[in-house]
Amino acid sequence: MTDSNFNHELQWTPEAQIKLKNIPYFVRAQARKRIEDLAREAEQEVVTAEIVEQARLEFGQ
Repeated sequence: MTDSNFNHELQWTPEAQIKLKNIPYFVRAQARKRIEDLAREAEQEVVTAEIVEQARLEFGQ
């Protein structure tokens, strides 16, 4: 994987977008970055509700 691929914007499923909107606004940007990092680490092109849930468990919320 090249750096340019690492930085490309990921697609989000509608379910994942809903879960993101349920995250408090004041931590949402940080959460979105961490969720996308998790997706990239898993070599996923699309952020799914499962990845959002994994991040939520990691955050302990």
